[in-house]
Amino acid sequence: MKKIIFAICITFLTSIKAQEKTMSFSLEEAIKFALENSYNTKAAKNDIKSANEEVWKTTTIGLPQINAKVDYQNFLKQPVSLLPAAAFDNTTSTVETVEQYFNLQPNSRPTAPEGFIPVVFGTKQNMNASVTLTQLLFDGSYLVGLQAAKTFLKISEQAEEKTELITREAVINAYGTVLVTENSVSILKKNIEILEKNYQDAKQIFENGFNEEEDVEQLEITLGNLKNQLRNVENMQAIAYQMLNLSMGNPIETKLILTDSLDGLANSNINLGLISETFTVDKHIDFKIAENDKEVKRLMLKREKSMYLPSLSAFVNYGAQAFSDSFTFFDNNQRWFQQSLFGVSLNVPIFSSFGRNATTTQAKIALETADLRLQETKQRLSLLAEKAKSEYQFSIENYQTAKRNVGLAERIENKQRIKFFEGISSSFDLLQAQNQLYSQQQNYIQSMLDVIAKKAALENALNIPIK
Repeated sequence: MKKIIFAICITFLTSIKAQEKTMSFSLEEAIKFALENSYNTKAAKNDIKSANEEVWKTTTIGLPQINAKVDYQNFLKQPVSLLPAAAFDNTTSTVETVEQYFNLQPNSRPTAPEGFIPVVFGTKQNMNASVTLTQLLFDGSYLVGLQAAKTFLKISEQAEEKTELITREAVINAYGTVLVTENSVSILKKNIEILEKNYQDAKQIFENGFNEEEDVEQLEITLGNLKNQLRNVENMQAIAYQMLNLSMGNPIETKLILTDSLDGLANSNINLGLISETFTVDKHIDFKIAENDKEVKRLMLKREKSMYLPSLSAFVNYGAQAFSDSFTFFDNNQRWFQQSLFGVSLNVPIFSSFGRNATTTQAKIALETADLRLQETKQRLSLLAEKAKSEYQFSIENYQTAKRNVGLAERIENKQRIKFFEGISSSFDLLQAQNQLYSQQQNYIQSMLDVIAKKAALENALNIPIK
């Protein structure tokens, strides 16, 4: 029994391990994966599919429409009509003949006012089946609506392009953030290792009576702070991996292996040619979206104007009716009475108490507003492009400066550490040198991320397409 339980546990653990998915990505591979699998990308593709269906739905309004209808009626109590008795001979035989003709039994004769004969018309059950074909011949709003649907499809396609650019930038930032946390963890572990050795050495020197207890305590405080920072960064690292999975469209528990290094990405993302890149606002996706918004408003105005025009439609109807006192409609000997109808309907708008004029005026105002937004978008995009160029250039310069500074800070800290253990400098001087080193290390890591992130932002601002 124990062996069976052990085998089950092994099988279960093996299946759990098999379900753990490990994926390896470079930055470019992560971007390509996200463009196919991210939640936003899939939603944008669905929007395009929906827009295509909307275009077809609008198109079908002007195509032939066929509808079938079947009506079945069963009178639980048939309605009674009154016929004036003066229209017949006022004799008993005549009244009985009328009653029999109209299917009224003497014992079920309803009470009628004097001078009238109660009668029942028709049969107790009847069925009516018909097919109607309708065709829209002319409607100005339909033609405009068809144009608007196609414009809506174009907007959905542009929204997908915009989503891809946003997804690329999000993946780049998330990928870079993971690398930053990895580098921070590595640097903090190295600093803790060095500081622990310094702490033990200082403690040994103090026990031998060659330095003050304050020097040991100062190193202990710094060591404790570094360990707290390490725990915090390790927690952030786990969250950063989950954020990268989320931006790529992966389950957040997926294990990732990143094959690019932060240093390598920072160097490969230095491209001073981007700063001199000519910005063409007319090709920017945001400008195209604003243009399409203006086009939609123009079509809405055109639609409101088309509401002043008449609409024309035609229809053809064919049907058959059957009557019976019992349900015999599917019998071969049931008689059906056929009917057919053709018609044309013309609807001419004449007076709407100036309601159409009000909606047309609103459409004009909306078009003017869309034009203002288009001009504002043009100016804003030009400004954002210049701002992105400036920030990208600064990030490169800051990266180069931070790289030099971290080397200088390492040498300063090393000298102060030697002086401290030689008794030449105080623990306060060593603390300042250490804090400066740790600060410069973080600045250096952040500067590499800034180069990567600012380049991605500049590529979006210049609307550089995804390769």
